[in-house]
Amino acid sequence: MEKSAAELATAIGVRVKHERQQRRWTLDQLAEGTGVSRRMLVNIEQGAANPSVGTLLRISGALGVGLPDLVEPPRSKRMKVTRRGEGTVLWTGAHGGRGVLVAGTIPPNVVELWDWTLEAGDRQVSEPHTAGTRKLVQVHLGTISISSGEETITLNDRDALSFPGDVAHSYVNAGPHAARFSLTVFDPGVGSATRTERVDA
Repeated sequence: MEKSAAELATAIGVRVKHERQQRRWTLDQLAEGTGVSRRMLVNIEQGAANPSVGTLLRISGALGVGLPDLVEPPRSKRMKVTRRGEGTVLWTGAHGGRGVLVAGTIPPNVVELWDWTLEAGDRQVSEPHTAGTRKLVQVHLGTISISSGEETITLNDRDALSFPGDVAHSYVNAGPHAARFSLTVFDPGVGSATRTERVDA
């Protein structure tokens, strides 16, 4: 069963606080390393905020953990099954679309697998990820347009696309029907010294 927004916010808060304290960092140090305000970090750690995916990426990058690890409890097994309906909803569209993180790997080279639905009229805008991030999309139903930098590509049912995630990009469903697609994100070097420098920049 999918977590409610309140349960997810609480789980993320506990994990962020744990990771920060493991590094003996103050809130001010984490704020400086992420570009996220101290007030917002306090709210996140208290489970009182529902941070955007972009904010979570900045925090996970600074802490050297992958986004999947930030939104899921620690696991010790080599294999982890995510049953139908158990993914983590990290984005909800204005018209009912959803971005669900269903699987991910551990650092340093993090791979995320997402199940996305964009309802008619939904638009998701993503700020640039860290340098070297790549994304792969395959449409399973409907039509979406993906903009990356200055280019825009329209994908139909069963079309696929590879594009850079380290520039501003967006996903749009301008059609009359819902669209569904899988998204894989490759985020290299999470937790490395060069990655930390990029996050701080």
